[in-house]
Amino acid sequence: MIEATGQAPATEGLVLTRLREQFGDALLEVKVWRRETTVLLALQDLVRVCGYLRDHPDLAFDFLSSVTGVDRLKLPENSPRFEVVYHVYSIQHGRRLRLKVRAADDEAVPSVTGVWESANWHEREVFDLFGVPFEGHPNLCRILMPDDWEGHPLRKDYPVEASPKWWEEEPA
Repeated sequence: MIEATGQAPATEGLVLTRLREQFGDALLEVKVWRRETTVLLALQDLVRVCGYLRDHPDLAFDFLSSVTGVDRLKLPENSPRFEVVYHVYSIQHGRRLRLKVRAADDEAVPSVTGVWESANWHEREVFDLFGVPFEGHPNLCRILMPDDWEGHPLRKDYPVEASPKWWEEEPA
């Protein structure tokens, strides 16, 4: 939050200061807890914020360490249903940042493969296991489950008891 003086609070780090200066209202929510910073973004702002984080010399977030999904189906504030979480790291500056976007069921999340090539496999995993589509992904297809697998096994409403017979094992 910008104080009345127009300056960011003294406890806010360089990354948040730069993001607030450049994007302002695009930062829907910011949480700093135990020296870990999480920024919730709107879907339409994801790619440009990621590009800025990578390209700005004071920030240089050059490493996307992971992308994962969260099915928020049973959470009290469950709308929209899915959350896609990006963990980025600046090797040069030794800084970590967590970015999040939220998407409704079957709503596409913009792909960040144009920013970090490593997003290719990470986004495919989220698609395969949660069913979250990524708009602009170069090859969005299953990566972990067989091509003929029905459903997405990390969704909270996935019918675990309905696994195919070939998947079941004999009791020990």
